[in-house]
Amino acid sequence: QVQLVESGGGLAQAGASLRLSCAASELASGFYAMGWFRPAVGNERELVAVISVSDGSTYYADSVKDRFTISSDNAKNTVSLHMNSLKPEDTAVYYCAAAIVRPIHLGYLNEYDYWGQGTQVTVSS
Repeated sequence: QVQLVESGGGLAQAGASLRLSCAASELASGFYAMGWFRPAVGNERELVAVISVSDGSTYYADSVKDRFTISSDNAKNTVSLHMNSLKPEDTAVYYCAAAIVRPIHLGYLNEYDYWGQGTQVTVSS
């Protein structure tokens, strides 16, 4: 059973930075994509950022574009989310997810096969 374990959440002030990490229990190269989600309105998780493990291509939600950067280290089986210029509205539990095959729709939750337990990020104003 593949496990994804997030770390790096915490409390930050607006404008500060945090880095989240997601460690996979098996080779990240076995995934097509890994991404980060957070709850949105109605508590349904929305896509924050995703990276293709094979070619490094990335996608970001408009709300985090130019502030967040997703990266992967296949040798360490990890994916990271560097969050800069944090805003109070970034407060959420952030979930790591992995897809074995290429998602048709990047934001569809059922396109991802494995999920972490989440890590809390709280941004104070």
